[in-house]
Amino acid sequence: MPHPDEPSALAYTARRVRRHLRWARTEGIRRLVEEDRLDPVDRARTALAKWRWRRTHPGPPGRAVPVYLVGLQRSGTNMLTRGLDADPSVEVRNENDRVVFHRFRLRPDPVLTAVIRRSRHRYVLVKPLCDTHRVDELLDLSGVAPGRALWAYRDVDDRARSEVAKFGDANLRALRAIADGTIGDRWQGQRLDPSTRELVAGFDHDRMTPHTAAALFWYVRNSLFFSLGLADRPDTLLCSYDALVADPAGYTRRLCAFLDLPYDPVLHAHVGVRSPARPRLDIDPRVRALCTELTGRLDASAGRPEAVEHG
Repeated sequence: MPHPDEPSALAYTARRVRRHLRWARTEGIRRLVEEDRLDPVDRARTALAKWRWRRTHPGPPGRAVPVYLVGLQRSGTNMLTRGLDADPSVEVRNENDRVVFHRFRLRPDPVLTAVIRRSRHRYVLVKPLCDTHRVDELLDLSGVAPGRALWAYRDVDDRARSEVAKFGDANLRALRAIADGTIGDRWQGQRLDPSTRELVAGFDHDRMTPHTAAALFWYVRNSLFFSLGLADRPDTLLCSYDALVADPAGYTRRLCAFLDLPYDPVLHAHVGVRSPARPRLDIDPRVRALCTELTGRLDASAGRPEAVEHG
């Protein structure tokens, strides 16, 4: 039975089709194919490599370590997923995996636990972006090996630009629902403390632009990294998209050290070296100040060495 807050199957499918058409128009078909890993040759090659790994590493299931890739949509998580998927010892359960997810939300914990326990890979990478607010609970999930988490974040302007290009005013609508109390138990409003809800309600959402809303939503969701106590956990690595694209090899080595994976250049072969150079967006000054302060905190935490020494 669908949740009362969920759209019907027809409405949900129509919305996804419109989103993909808008994305294809703004970014091109090639980008859409790359974004959703639609190339059948690439997918077959990856599946074959993982099958060979299982054949050459026989062993009983139940030993896989769950790795939760979380953060905010349009923050480079697809790039990280594609890189880790290139390691055949990693089983990937992306957010469109219908076994683990229903409409991008995790199914009940026993389903996730069963998938992890029957894996014959070394790691099971799960990308529950809409359940990011639960990552502390997922790290302590019983019945499986202790998990690890990768929290991805990205420059607020680039993330807002990408968010609006693909999802339109979705963040604005979510913020308005948080402010007026109609958000219900939708993921956008989960585990927000009273001060954050008060902050969101203090803006005039009728006059707010989609880019300002995307920036404010960036602030709201990335603030959870600190309010959930993740900054002090050695089993969580804060991953900067901008640091990754500035130095793919160096950053991938850091990621491999955290996960105890052998470094291989293939893990970042798809990442082109670049640095953000596009002009800043016209964002409400109050929101800009909030995001600037949080960026400083995130960058400082992302550089801490103790997270990499986990393991």
